[in-house]
Amino acid sequence: MLRPYRDILSRPGALAFSASGLLARLPMSMAGIGIVLLVEALYDSYALAGRVSAVYVLTQALCSPRLARLVDRHGQARVMRPAIAVASAGLVGLTVAAAVHAPTPWLYATAVLAGATIGSFGAFVRARWNHLVRSPRELHSAYSLESAADELVFIVGPVLATTLAAGVTPTAALVVAVAGMLVGGYWFLGLRASEPPPSPAVVGAPRTRSVMRSGGMVVLAVVFVGMGTVFGATDVSTVAFAEENGRPDLAGVVLAVFAAGSLVSGLLYGAKHWVMPLWKRFALGMVALGIGASLFVLVTSMTVLAVVMFVAGFAIAPTIINGNGLVQHFVARERITEGLTIVGTTLGVGVSAGASLAGLAIDASGSHGGFLVVVGGAGLMVVATAVSLRTLRAGTADLGTGVDEPAPAREDAGR
Repeated sequence: MLRPYRDILSRPGALAFSASGLLARLPMSMAGIGIVLLVEALYDSYALAGRVSAVYVLTQALCSPRLARLVDRHGQARVMRPAIAVASAGLVGLTVAAAVHAPTPWLYATAVLAGATIGSFGAFVRARWNHLVRSPRELHSAYSLESAADELVFIVGPVLATTLAAGVTPTAALVVAVAGMLVGGYWFLGLRASEPPPSPAVVGAPRTRSVMRSGGMVVLAVVFVGMGTVFGATDVSTVAFAEENGRPDLAGVVLAVFAAGSLVSGLLYGAKHWVMPLWKRFALGMVALGIGASLFVLVTSMTVLAVVMFVAGFAIAPTIINGNGLVQHFVARERITEGLTIVGTTLGVGVSAGASLAGLAIDASGSHGGFLVVVGGAGLMVVATAVSLRTLRAGTADLGTGVDEPAPAREDAGR
């Protein structure tokens, strides 16, 4: 099973940029829940905690595609070295503002500063794989490896965040997230040999069309908003459910179980050569995730919650892998970082909405109100996928058997 991963990691520079990118992604799983834990502990409001986290995630979602466009044009190191310095200052500022119980506008302002400049290291790592490997089968394995790496971050991050917040200080989770981003980020950006070459704009050339002119990209964006709503609402609802049951220390552990199911399925999925069309695998994964998420209404104990999260988590990584695979066929190669970032950031829009809505629902009716938001997000992504099957199929009509036989990427696919 591990041979496909050993093969791609043996490529020059691959292990280093994958490992450093893993560390740089630590804020991906720690910043959101770290903000919720910090603000709720110091301001005693899930609604405020959800709103501040939502502002951070939503700002990241809005700004990251523009940052990615600059990365495609000028290079990863040139753009992101100053950007992550500013993002770190924003997260540290948020931590300090909360610690001194500053007025809430300071929380929002620092959240905006951090979200606007943090970027998406997952997309940067995948862009390096896209530059390094040419075989579609190897790219499938690489994307599967990175989805597994995402889930590893989501296993370690929430546990670490909740442990630090409960056992050390509410500010510790964000401090550790910043440290991971600085160490991993500057290590990653220092690996210039594997960095994709920039594609600068040509003077006098026609203005480049947005990658969202692709019908397929619009579908992915809407579907991933629904998926993100599931994730954001799950995070906040799990923390609330654990507190209601007198076990706040287990919130991170249960969230890690969610990611563990996804990690296992992602590794298994990436090791296999698939012949089912890519669009169909993506649709089936969304339905499976929707069914898994609907089980949250049955939760009555921490044990049941952990079982439900592991089962639902099994559908996450394969579906995200397939979504990133579809991007290869909806955008041009020189816009790949922007396309991959949009998938990640629309997921972030959903996380923002889910966290905010769940916070309101929890304050009104407890954790089960938050779980109803999870079910609503699942319904959105399943319906959006079902009504868009023709667009997805048309955009990949010349792929044959799927990701292992892709057509050249193009911006007007699916139109």
